Amino acid sequence: MLGQFKYLLAVAFILTLFSCKNKVRQIPIVDFFRTPEKSFYKISPDGKYVSYLKPYKDKQNLFIQSLADGKEHMATSFNDYSIRPDYFWTYNDQLVFSQDVIDFDSLKMYAMDVPTNKKRIIMAQAKVRVSLLNRNKQQPDMITIKMNKRDPANFDIYKLNINTGELKPYLVNPGNITEWFPDADGKIRLVKASDGVNETILYRPDDSTPFKPIIENNFKNSVKPVAFTGVKNYFYALSNVNRDKTALVEINAEDGKEQKTIFSCNKADVLYVEYSKNKHRVEFASWEEAKPHKHFLAPDIERIYHNLQQRPQLMGNEIKVVDRDSAENKYILNTYTDRNPGSYYLYESTTDKLTKLGDMNSSLKPEELCSMKPVAYKARDGLLINGYLTLPQGDKRSNLPMVVMPHGGPWTRDSWGYDEQVQFLANRGYAVFQVNYRGSTGYGKAFRSAGFKQVGGKIQDDITDGVNWLINQKIANPKKIAIFGGGFGGFSALYGVSFHPGLYNCAVVQYGLINFFTYIKDAPPFLKPYLKMTYEMVGNPETDADQLRAISPVFHTDKIKVPLIIFQGAKDQRANISELNQFVRELRKKNVDVKYFLKPNERAFFRSEHTRMEMYAEIEKFLESNMRVKP
Repeated sequence: MLGQFKYLLAVAFILTLFSCKNKVRQIPIVDFFRTPEKSFYKISPDGKYVSYLKPYKDKQNLFIQSLADGKEHMATSFNDYSIRPDYFWTYNDQLVFSQDVIDFDSLKMYAMDVPTNKKRIIMAQAKVRVSLLNRNKQQPDMITIKMNKRDPANFDIYKLNINTGELKPYLVNPGNITEWFPDADGKIRLVKASDGVNETILYRPDDSTPFKPIIENNFKNSVKPVAFTGVKNYFYALSNVNRDKTALVEINAEDGKEQKTIFSCNKADVLYVEYSKNKHRVEFASWEEAKPHKHFLAPDIERIYHNLQQRPQLMGNEIKVVDRDSAENKYILNTYTDRNPGSYYLYESTTDKLTKLGDMNSSLKPEELCSMKPVAYKARDGLLINGYLTLPQGDKRSNLPMVVMPHGGPWTRDSWGYDEQVQFLANRGYAVFQVNYRGSTGYGKAFRSAGFKQVGGKIQDDITDGVNWLINQKIANPKKIAIFGGGFGGFSALYGVSFHPGLYNCAVVQYGLINFFTYIKDAPPFLKPYLKMTYEMVGNPETDADQLRAISPVFHTDKIKVPLIIFQGAKDQRANISELNQFVRELRKKNVDVKYFLKPNERAFFRSEHTRMEMYAEIEKFLESNMRVKP
């Protein structure tokens, strides 16, 4: 009897050990949502240094590493505001950067001499937005910037001397220019104008000649210049004129006529082109189907990528060149997968040497994370809809609790790759469904246009149809479904629980859009040129008032019956905080269970690591509480 008991005890121990070994570890929230250890790597033009952002006292600061001896030093030590990711090297071992000031009331741009680590303010402005357009090898102390200093609604172009701080107007905006395209020498020879619905490409051969229109399109068509080819006055561009899928083409700037198609894909839009300023050539075109793809146009670059993909540490990774030195011998690579937030490497082509520089988040182990699988289904009207499904680890593949995550925009898309929110939810045992509903980009002109004026119509049907498809496939447990989104995704979450009672248990809303009238009316001045386009794509508050009222959640508090959790930054420029406060009060009056977190020093995306940890801890508790099957 004693022997039998010992035998049973041993079996029980083995089974316990086996189940422990196969149990999925609950990864701490901090490991998912910490500020990246090192990010936004860039290399100096001479290839002597790499720079990157790294947290210091909960703020992103600038660090520099010498490639000669590997020594790192902290270049800035700000504890009030983070360094903006759009910092850059000039051609004289100088870094130019500014801080990410939360309310845009002030802007200070600094230049730092790297060998001496001395920094100085080169520009200080109040209530402006500034971004770099071009740096010029021929004039290393001069940079070209765009800034809405003269008129908040319009950006003008300036030349800024980073040694003296002298700021000179280069191009004054007549009121309709929305994009500028500098050539390799920093001269702006192509611009794009818009009246809000139609766009025009204008060209000039030199600075002393006026611009003349060469291409005119309705906004449904698009021509985006990439660079001049160096032959005649031809330029490369991404165009969907006279085609459904955006292609890489060559255009004659004298008359705007397309000369030839360099590359096109019949399955998806070409979204990005890698161009070498030093060698004046296009190196590859990329597009996304289920996963990212590249078509190489430079054999030597194709060999480099092929070589890198064979390295054991990079096999299965998506690889992006994020920067290169002037000689184009040293490359900064960013690599990632759906289960790995990514790493940075230095690749030296002359020696074929690959050196790891740092990780985005070394606390996460890819084997503990979950695969993002492409899925496709037919919407109720027969349109093919693509998306991604991430299932939690374990043997269970059916009747799973599910979180639906419609993307924001809506004119953007979800892509294959690492997503910390998706991995966090999957680690907690939820299947996560992301859907590229009609209107999403990358699938061609017809698919994008199919979403126009459908923000509360067929776009929402696509999301609902996807949920029902997963229920019919027995993957989703119909009694355990939540919907979770930010921005337009937050609107979709509120729409879902308002107009599809019984489908969702609860909703998580981050900086959600609750009223299309105020969202359109309160657009910042610099977005005003796009208002007419918004009327065509979303709706006109005057002529489409009934439609916008019918879908805006603020007018339908009586329809929401399930628990909500809402997060909002008080400094979010697109949010009407008093309206949101009133929306929450009205819901509570109707006995809706609403948890509401208004963070005073945050914008749409929460910058503070501490605030992010609080938010996801609340989301975890909220989902756990509301996704239990009720008897």
